[in-house]
Amino acid sequence: MSERTTEWADGGNDGTRGVAPHFDEVIHAPIRLRICGLLSASDAVRFDALRDTLGISDATCSKHLKTLTDAGYVTIEKKPGLTRRYPITWVSLTGQGLTAFNAHVEALRQIVAGVMPDPAEPRYDKAR
Repeated sequence: MSERTTEWADGGNDGTRGVAPHFDEVIHAPIRLRICGLLSASDAVRFDALRDTLGISDATCSKHLKTLTDAGYVTIEKKPGLTRRYPITWVSLTGQGLTAFNAHVEALRQIVAGVMPDPAEPRYDKAR
């Protein structure tokens, strides 16, 4: 398992350089955001390590991974284990998933910084 090499928007190292900010409802759910964050740091993570790191059940982890898979953000691959008795499930971000995650992180940064949204983006005013 190797680590991803990406770049910060400001020239650092997290993959958001040149990524247009986009708030992604699929990624924003807290567990899915954490899953994408963990997956963005390496090429693939074992399902059991992901589940244990997040402190969630198999069912909860599977449910969130299915949502991310349906969006095209994650791939799941079963490979033979060392004993060949049980397969090992590996999870990884797709290129589309990494781009979406980085765009979401950039949108969150702008929200935290108080940057005004792009006027072309739809707005949700309470007054309407």
